[in-house]
Amino acid sequence: MQMESYHDIVHKIALLFEYKIDENAPDWFHPVLHFVILIAPIFLIIVVTYLFTKSAVSYYRYKSVTPKIAFSGYIRGLDKNLFRFVFDTSKKQQILLFIASLLSMPILYGTLELPKQIINNALDSNHFPFTYRDYEFSQVRFLLVLCGLYLLAIIVNGVHKYWLNVFKGRVAERFLRRLRLLVYRQWRGDKTADRKTDIIPILSQEVEPIGGFAADILTLPVFQIGTFMTIMTFMIVKDPILGAAALAILPIQLVLLPRFQRYVNVLARERIQEVRNLGSKLGGQLDGTISSTREIYEVSVSLKELERIRREIHKMKFFIKVFNNFLMSLTPFLFYALGGYFVIEERITLGALVAVLAAHKEMAAPIKELFRYYQALEDVRVRYREIFKFFPKPALNP
Repeated sequence: MQMESYHDIVHKIALLFEYKIDENAPDWFHPVLHFVILIAPIFLIIVVTYLFTKSAVSYYRYKSVTPKIAFSGYIRGLDKNLFRFVFDTSKKQQILLFIASLLSMPILYGTLELPKQIINNALDSNHFPFTYRDYEFSQVRFLLVLCGLYLLAIIVNGVHKYWLNVFKGRVAERFLRRLRLLVYRQWRGDKTADRKTDIIPILSQEVEPIGGFAADILTLPVFQIGTFMTIMTFMIVKDPILGAAALAILPIQLVLLPRFQRYVNVLARERIQEVRNLGSKLGGQLDGTISSTREIYEVSVSLKELERIRREIHKMKFFIKVFNNFLMSLTPFLFYALGGYFVIEERITLGALVAVLAAHKEMAAPIKELFRYYQALEDVRVRYREIFKFFPKPALNP
């Protein structure tokens, strides 16, 4: 009785998508459809609710407790909240980047829709010739018009991305120069200069990713989420079930990939501390005196430890990349199975299926970029806190 009730629920959900499951459907179709339209969405809702609640709790703890512990130092002119500091120093540029990111969405939708129109209305059509506003179109002429529009959309999309990335680079470099100058001034005014050489890796290496992230702090999530939502809208318009299939693997990514990233964050903190430790050991040998055997040994041990940490980071990052690529490759399986069956049943056209497959290929990029953004955010947070820890004396605060 419970199994019959479960099947009834699935069938009712399928009817909401204007799809009626008949008795002639193959046996494999039922479990795949159940997974796509019921199991995966429920799992996704649970995962998103859990992550949202966890993020809210973590943010509350961060605001009430963490700053007192994590940011024990002080840098004149530098806000301890990275997001606030970025927006205070580049508000106009961030707004412009935000608007430019939104303007790219209609162009993207056009690049997804036009291939479907080419296949269905130019290649597979028997209504030629036809007249539009006193102008007669043959099949070849109509094909060339659609191809021309597609080429124009690609060119406009490419030019827009080029301008956006160039402007982001300009914002990043300006922010990086300001950040380096503030850290340098604080270091110059530090009267307890017992770590003079430690400032070199901070100004040259540790602040570099922070500057690059400043340009992406708002633009990247807006652009990539907008891209993702545009592609999902396109898929759902073509076929809601295939649109649901595109999200089937997302809950697994949301659960596992952040866990892997936390381990990378631990290694990143160890790497920063080891680089500074190496700088301190080398700084003691800059006076030109002959280094003792112990000093040479300590430098060798530090280099070996730094190599170990970096190798662990590389292994974990490549594992995350391979694992994510594997999960992204599972979704086309659902498209070929469900979409192929829908084409045979004449529920959708071949052109629509080809367009959905092409759209999903484009959808892999924003998902990867969003996970990469999460990795960069965690890495930048670690670096930003470590920079403040370099100036631990609250007495510097006027």
